[in-house]
Amino acid sequence: MAVPISQMWTVASYIVKQKVSGNKHYPLVLMLEPLFRCNLACAGCGKIQYPAHILKRELTPEQCWKAAEECGAPMVSIPGGEPLLHPRIVEIVEGLVARKKYVYCCTNALLLKEKLEAGWFKPSKYLTFSVHMDGSEEHHDFAVCRDGTFKTAVEGIRLAVKMGFRVTTNTTLFQGADPNAVREFFDEMMALGVEGMMVSPGYAYPKAPDQKSFMQEREKVNSFFRMLMSNRKKHWKFNQGPMFLEFLMGKRDFECTPWGMPTYNIFGWQKPCYLLQDGYVDSYRELIETTEWKNYGRASGNTACQQCMVHCGYETTANDYTFGSFRGMFDTVKAMMSSSYVDPEAAKMLAEEAKKPHGPLVQLGISVPGKTQAKAESSDRQLVGAP
Repeated sequence: MAVPISQMWTVASYIVKQKVSGNKHYPLVLMLEPLFRCNLACAGCGKIQYPAHILKRELTPEQCWKAAEECGAPMVSIPGGEPLLHPRIVEIVEGLVARKKYVYCCTNALLLKEKLEAGWFKPSKYLTFSVHMDGSEEHHDFAVCRDGTFKTAVEGIRLAVKMGFRVTTNTTLFQGADPNAVREFFDEMMALGVEGMMVSPGYAYPKAPDQKSFMQEREKVNSFFRMLMSNRKKHWKFNQGPMFLEFLMGKRDFECTPWGMPTYNIFGWQKPCYLLQDGYVDSYRELIETTEWKNYGRASGNTACQQCMVHCGYETTANDYTFGSFRGMFDTVKAMMSSSYVDPEAAKMLAEEAKKPHGPLVQLGISVPGKTQAKAESSDRQLVGAP
């Protein structure tokens, strides 16, 4: 795993402390959304669908710090919207770092180079820029509905790495993704010098405007990730625990931990998780004590939870398994020692995938001769007026 030992120790000791104290509903990562405003209009994002008066709203640094203290999680992820659009994002980050929170500032990196050159941030072991990269250039630009974004993000990543910042990538994979192309993308990101990569299947949460592009059916997701993550190259590094990656590959069966990554944004504490919006409450304690947790997760039978395999619901479960028992620690160490996951059958499946066309248009049965799928799809979106 590409996680510093100090951070691993902080997380491990925190989880053990929670287990010893008998606290079942403990948070691992605070999902802090200081604004919903963004400089992109991705088809898979529901945040930008809010009306203008909502998109203008922002959390103050004081509200952000209070939420972190109230929650108590050792890590804080700052998604959005685009956090770098917040005029006081430096104050927010510096305040969290001063509280020794491990901060992941999630950004599309369109402004990253500009802000770093202006001296907005200082390198720290507590600060990581988590850059959203949805595959290689043509696939990424299609996913975010704007040409040129990949190159701009790469420039930001290169500068951040050069300046000594911790940098990871965060990749959401959609229906029609090509596992061979994604493996090549992993090579590209490692060549940039990033600390590690995060990867997760997309989930068709209710507010997302494009419901058809998300991966569906767990068995198919498991098959895809088995091809993707088996027979790994030695230089690949992931900023995720091996138990969660094994879950995606179908090697482990975990239940969702919806309280593991609580969300705080301009509306308050979001019930029950980052992806579902079943109301808001004013305090973290109220979130934990008033949410009917038995109504969420696959085992609950809730139809909204059946196909979800996203890290915000399952990575806490995987980490709890790792640090919550000797068996979990043994399985994790074993996975780290034999991380290549040699699988001849998965290699054959991957070779067969290389012969097939990929992309959302293919899923719809549309043939586009003479163009790569991503370029054809990008053209198609521009024709219908997508940003």
